[in-house]
Amino acid sequence: MPQRLSIGATIFLVLTVLLGLYFAYAAVQGPSGILRRIQIQAETEDLREARDVLQADVTRMQNLTRRLSDDYLDLDLLDERAREVLGLLRADEILLR
Repeated sequence: MPQRLSIGATIFLVLTVLLGLYFAYAAVQGPSGILRRIQIQAETEDLREARDVLQADVTRMQNLTRRLSDDYLDLDLLDERAREVLGLLRADEILLR
């Protein structure tokens, strides 16, 4: 004849199983769980890519700023900007529309 567990042992077993299930769920879904860690790593990679794009833009703007500064003047860039922003033409050019 099979031996039955006492009520205290049954309650202890059920509580142990429920506690184990809770910790397993928290390890996967919780705020410090595996899925959150994967999500944070993906966000980190996206932010690094965005940072690299912005850094390239900053470097390009610093280069343009330096090329138009008083210490170093790039005449080709100055001519390009004057044409684009002010709509200027040289005396020997003809405008075709």
